[in-house]
Amino acid sequence: MTQDDMPRTVRGLLRALDRASLATNLPGEPAAWPYASLVLVAVDHDLSPILLLSDMAEHTKAIKADDRVSLLFNGTGGLDQPLTGPRATVLGRAGRTADERLKARFLARHPDAALYAGFKDFGFYRVTVERAHLVGGFGKIRWIDGAELVPPQAAGLAEAEAGIVEHMNADHADAVQLYAAKLIGRAGNGWRMTGIDSEGIDLRQAGNVARLAFDVPLQAAGEARKVLVALVGKARAMP
Repeated sequence: MTQDDMPRTVRGLLRALDRASLATNLPGEPAAWPYASLVLVAVDHDLSPILLLSDMAEHTKAIKADDRVSLLFNGTGGLDQPLTGPRATVLGRAGRTADERLKARFLARHPDAALYAGFKDFGFYRVTVERAHLVGGFGKIRWIDGAELVPPQAAGLAEAEAGIVEHMNADHADAVQLYAAKLIGRAGNGWRMTGIDSEGIDLRQAGNVARLAFDVPLQAAGEARKVLVALVGKARAMP
């Protein structure tokens, strides 16, 4: 892994995981102590983490008092030697959002959350990333500024995403299944697409998530169909 590869490694790690450890500063007693908790996460097109939090949770009370947070994304699961695997700590500021597109992206990633997302004591939060600390294994360590982490943007894709995902799941479920089984090597049936961004697509099957990266980033939403069709051909050509 070169220095130039590290921002993309962080982006891939954040997009491949659907949960993270959230660290905040407690405002009450014991005051100013770091507090870590488990949260579900989706990641927007610009790599901003999206959270759905209860107003009653300790971490939400902490954010309202001090918006500085860090999120640990742990990609070491299943490794015999976890310290050789990648993990990234993202530092940023969390703020409540009413952006319907962000809400939809989170709920596509976590469909079961729709059961409580509309409750008055729950709210969506967007984390503006300022820095990230990547540990990609022994000796592969670097601080990365937030601006360097922003992925290439595909014009119009954020707005077209919901329609693309709905179309693929409704009319091309067999293609989505091929992506998971052939191109990523994931077992089981019932895989669904939950998102598409300039660098790849996100898939989910029950409690399992998977990430399929594109060879070349999309430049515009209009390129998505051609790339998705090409991936089906690639999958079908495999033994």
